[in-house]
Amino acid sequence: MTIEYLKQAHPPVKAIDTETTETVSHILAKIETGGEEAVRDYARELDGWYGDIVVGEADFAKADAALSAGMKDDLRFARDRIQDFARRQRDSLHEFQAELIPGLLTGQRLIPCSTAGCYVPGGRYAHAASAIMSVGTAAVAGVRNIIAASPANGAAGIHPALLYALKLCGAHTVLALGGVQAVAALAFGLFSGKPADIIVGPGNRFVAEAKRMLFGRIGIDVIAGPTESAIIADDTADPEIVTADLIGQAEHGPDSPVWLITTSRELGLKVIALAPTYIATLPDLAREAATAAWRDYAEVVLCSSREEMAEVSDRYASEHLQVMARDLDWWLANLVNYGSLFLGEETTVAYGDKCAGPNHILPTRGAARYSGGLSVGKFIKTVTWQRLTRDASRSVGQVAARISRLEGMEGHARTGDVRLQKFFPQESFELGTLGGNQH
Repeated sequence: MTIEYLKQAHPPVKAIDTETTETVSHILAKIETGGEEAVRDYARELDGWYGDIVVGEADFAKADAALSAGMKDDLRFARDRIQDFARRQRDSLHEFQAELIPGLLTGQRLIPCSTAGCYVPGGRYAHAASAIMSVGTAAVAGVRNIIAASPANGAAGIHPALLYALKLCGAHTVLALGGVQAVAALAFGLFSGKPADIIVGPGNRFVAEAKRMLFGRIGIDVIAGPTESAIIADDTADPEIVTADLIGQAEHGPDSPVWLITTSRELGLKVIALAPTYIATLPDLAREAATAAWRDYAEVVLCSSREEMAEVSDRYASEHLQVMARDLDWWLANLVNYGSLFLGEETTVAYGDKCAGPNHILPTRGAARYSGGLSVGKFIKTVTWQRLTRDASRSVGQVAARISRLEGMEGHARTGDVRLQKFFPQESFELGTLGGNQH
């Protein structure tokens, strides 16, 4: 491979983060023993929230009244697109039954989880779109109990747009909680009486660590790291648009990587020159985040061919991947490692983040090599069943007994023996010997 870095990342050296794990472990243990009162204590201490944890109907009505008609129309537009896509995902999944041999009937069922916990971050931004992505998708999947949690913004409570979006999408219970205490409340069923089967949604490193530590006891979507975005671009790409899209994603946070993979040296150098001017025009909070992200984590990689660009991109396995290059169908057919793919100059990550349809809760830190993002399938269990006639049991039972004895599992073998003896008492069968030859 003949790649050249026109800009290479130089992230600050970080010490091994044991503090986060210790903090999360301590909070989870306190809440598991202290229950709802411990959660209230953390809500007061960490979020500055002294009100009710369970959001009441009056709060939803107040949020509705606080939003303009235009803003509510926008949120409904996003809800409709996101749920339409989720329905099409659901409809692509199928139950079936099949007779594998005469009398051996097997099948697959799709069963929604009973209770989903949806964490919706607050803090730096009011993530109304995240509320729709998680709660709206769970509703389409058919989850019976959808419990959402989002941090209160001090005495002001949860942002009105978040409350409106949560109600719009079908959340059954909403908790004014953030951080580890929210994840714990969802997992343990506090304030709702319904422990979550799965917890989904992005959050800070404490939320991610809490989900990781509870995984197994609950299901999770992904262990989210900092948002990351890559752009593949050739000499047909517009450097202004490429720069705008990279910096638009860098505002997520000071450790959010953005990567440009290109076959055009001219484009790469132009983007490097333009980036500081784009960052300089952002509002203060976004400018600080984008400045650090571009300085420490951004990379511009020069490749010699589109095949090489595809190979480099698949190594990154970016959460978001944009392509601004010739022959978009080739890229769709050949790229394999990404969370979500955005093809052509006419689309951008922000469209997917907010309202285009596909879910924006996606794998990071290379997890796109083996996992996709949040979908209706995360809320649905694919389970199997089987039913045999006596004749089918005759065929299967002999083989199962012999394989069981080959493996040294005599108890397993005898469950076949007893059926063959009952159903076919006049017959003798070759049932193998423990650890020995079958014949």
